[in-house]
Amino acid sequence: MPKLLFTNARLIDPEAQTEALGWLLVKDGSIAATGVDAAPSADEVIDCKGKCLAPGIVDIGVKVGEPGERHRESYASAGRAAAAGGVTTIVIRPDTSPALDTPEALEFVMRRAKEDSLVNVLPIAALTKGRLGHEMSEIGFLLDAGAVAFSDCDAVVTNTKVFQRALTYAKSLGALVIAHPQEPTLSAGACATSGKFAALRGLPSVSPMAERMGLDRDIALLEMTGGKTGARYHADQITTSRALPALERAKANGLDITAGTSIHHLTLNELDVADYRTYFKLKPPLRAEDDRIATVQAVASGLIDIISSMHTPQDEESKRLPFEEAASGAVALETLLPAALRMVHAEQMTLPQLFRALALNPAKRLGLATGRLSKGAPADLTLFDPDKPFILDRATLMSKSKNTPFDGQRLQGKVVSTYVAGEKVFG
Repeated sequence: MPKLLFTNARLIDPEAQTEALGWLLVKDGSIAATGVDAAPSADEVIDCKGKCLAPGIVDIGVKVGEPGERHRESYASAGRAAAAGGVTTIVIRPDTSPALDTPEALEFVMRRAKEDSLVNVLPIAALTKGRLGHEMSEIGFLLDAGAVAFSDCDAVVTNTKVFQRALTYAKSLGALVIAHPQEPTLSAGACATSGKFAALRGLPSVSPMAERMGLDRDIALLEMTGGKTGARYHADQITTSRALPALERAKANGLDITAGTSIHHLTLNELDVADYRTYFKLKPPLRAEDDRIATVQAVASGLIDIISSMHTPQDEESKRLPFEEAASGAVALETLLPAALRMVHAEQMTLPQLFRALALNPAKRLGLATGRLSKGAPADLTLFDPDKPFILDRATLMSKSKNTPFDGQRLQGKVVSTYVAGEKVFG
């Protein structure tokens, strides 16, 4: 491969927590060097003209419709959407039809991903068979087949003994368990967060305490698996201020715990549901503004480690229903970065802090070499203009499904080009 040199770039380094005007050299698909002084020679030179060059986003928790719901999203369309959004690695969820709970199912989707996707694809396998919470999946065989983590997604394992056994077994294999912290009985059927707004709209709601209760249970089980030497655990979405003290205590006590949140819970609140707009129906539901601000602050401080798109494509028929009956979820692969830049423009966090949560931390949690600008790291990169404004038109999205809450909204920040292992996949 020819040497590729990026010059006049604002290098966003999430490891060093710095940004500086400089250059970056790519050789044989990896980052060969970076600097701020005189640039070396190269076969191809790209003048970034002062735009930002950052590690490609590592997005944990992306739903692709294969197998079973290819009409909603395929690996080809998800790959195009990811590349257009500066995402270079998508970590796919197992909540497909059927669930990704056998080595054969995992091998099928990995083959399809390798054939069709423009970006890297890594699979999460189901923690229990069929995501039913009754019987543990074949964790060892699934690890051998390429699973990077195990999760039943939003199907919370209600049988505490089954979940405790799964955590213990995962610990023995060094496997990462990703859980959805929610008390399932309280949250069943809810489509809003309890409070005055939900009451006025007549929507079935759930208390923010349900998230705290779910997290408290999981933390107690982590302690049972060995405390500081216990299981590896990641909470997929922390969205309320009530859950943050428990997370902070667990980290202070040395448990192997990390947490993520979704871009929608960082940039939207319960009032956005307003006229029963189903594109704003998410799981967990959108929270109060105080919760949103507390979650943003937790990401900036590093208490919440990871920001994900929680990309969930739904077809028009499943969204054009009464709010209570409509499917939950929104697409976000393309809107993840411009939406996240709202927090930078509001001076709630810096670009290095943002990319710590978007790229570095998810890569570290999964043991990947990407997500950084250091020498020897894969040249998975995104070049973007953080200040370019645009009005989002959902019809232009690369995803097959168009269920975005940002349709018609003014966003600021456009991806110019995306590179995977030094090869341009967008731009």
